[in-house]
Formats: sequence, C-alpha cells, structure tokens
Amino acid sequence: MAELAARGETPEVLFWVGCAGSFDDRYKRVTRAFVKILEATGTRFAVLGTEETCTGDPARRAGNEFLFQMQAISNIQVLNGYGIRKIVTACPHCFNTIKNEYPELGGNYEVIHHSTFLQQLIDEGKIKLTDASAFKGKKITYHDSCYLGRANTIYEAPRAVLETLDADLVEMKRCRTTGLCCGAGGAQMFKDAERGNKEINIERTEEALATGANTIAVACPFCMTMMTDGVKNKEREADVKVKDLAELIAEAQGLA
Repeated sequence: MAELAARGETPEVLFWVGCAGSFDDRYKRVTRAFVKILEATGTRFAVLGTEETCTGDPARRAGNEFLFQMQAISNIQVLNGYGIRKIVTACPHCFNTIKNEYPELGGNYEVIHHSTFLQQLIDEGKIKLTDASAFKGKKITYHDSCYLGRANTIYEAPRAVLETLDADLVEMKRCRTTGLCCGAGGAQMFKDAERGNKEINIERTEEALATGANTIAVACPFCMTMMTDGVKNKEREADVKVKDLAELIAEAQGLA
C-alpha cells in the first residue's frame, strides 16, 4: 500500500491478510491461493504489509477491552491515512471486527469476506474454471464459520462458490443457522480445554466424516486448524482433506 500511495495510485480493494494468513504455515497457502486468484482476475489490490497488525478480535473476546481498542485505533489510523474504503479478508474474525466493531472507533469501510468476493468474481465471469471437472464424483461438505454464518448471516455465498465445482455438495446434520462451532472462536483457541467428555472439534469432525465427503471446505483459519486437528485425531488425513474455498477455486482454475 505504501508503494502504491507513493506513486499516487489507489487499489480497487485492500486485502487484509490477518495474523493466520501471515504467520500460520498452513494458512499462508490460502493467502497465496487467494492472491493468485486476484492476479488472474486482474483485480487491482494492495496489502498493508508490515503496517498491518492484529485487529484486536482475540483481545476483546478474551476480555481485554483496553488492548482491543489500542490495536483497533492503530489500524484505523493507518487505514484512514491511506483513504481505504474497500477491504477484503479471508478471515471471518477480521471481517466481523472491522465491519461491525471498527465503526464505533472511527473506522468505516466496505468490508467483504473472500467467499462473497469469490462469488462476485464468478458471477462477473472473471473466474474461468478450467479444471473444475477434476472434482467430478467427489463429495465436499462445507463447515459454517460462526462469525460468517450466525454473526453475519453469510450462508449462501460459500455454497454458491462450491457449487461451481463439478462435485457433490453434501450438508452436515448441523449446518447454516444450526451449525456447530469448530471450538476455536471467542478466544477459546488460546486457552486450555475445560472438563468434558469430548472436544468440540472432534464432535464437528465426526459430523463432517459422517457425510462421506472427501473434502471438508472451510472459510476461516480457526476452522481450518480445528477441523484439520479433528481429521488427524480420527487418522483420516490420508483420504479426507480440509481446504479453504480459495484453494479449491485456485485448483479449479489451474493455478494451484
């Protein structure tokens, strides 16, 4: 973004990469897949790079309001300084925080989750799926992220993206408004498990495996980690893959 601003240029969208997309080795692959899609579709985009810091979502969920506001205000100053108006992000936590919680602190932007953005690119005919037939006969089940689904009622966009693949989309017993959390949200990812009979991600993974799907599609870095751990727990990683929507579309475009 700094380089674009120095040339007096403005991007069509700012891609908010997020902590997981920047530092988690598994989710870096999602970042790369989404960037390949943006480049292939001719989308003019920029990233903040080292100027981007955590949105403050985990701090607020864990009860540290002071730290949340410090992080949020710092980000808002950077975004407003560049005159950013439109933001796309692959993380529902970043999406929810910037979209719904930054306005009260002076950060007003059009915020789009990458599932919706991908659907728009498909609807506009910008995404050409050259290898969609590679998914023929395969079953895909989609896990609803809490911050995407129940918090922001985005249920159809991810499914519309998956339906462009030549695969069978099978739903879990609990989906859409009755979807089950992966167990990581609300800062639960960063604390020890409480006493109980079963981890939530194991319960959710069992529901996903019960569909007979070869691929568990996710649209959130937290869900990616929890569902992947669940598949490993069941020793099914050889035949069941957990992939982000962007990875699946990049594969169907022949970009992977």
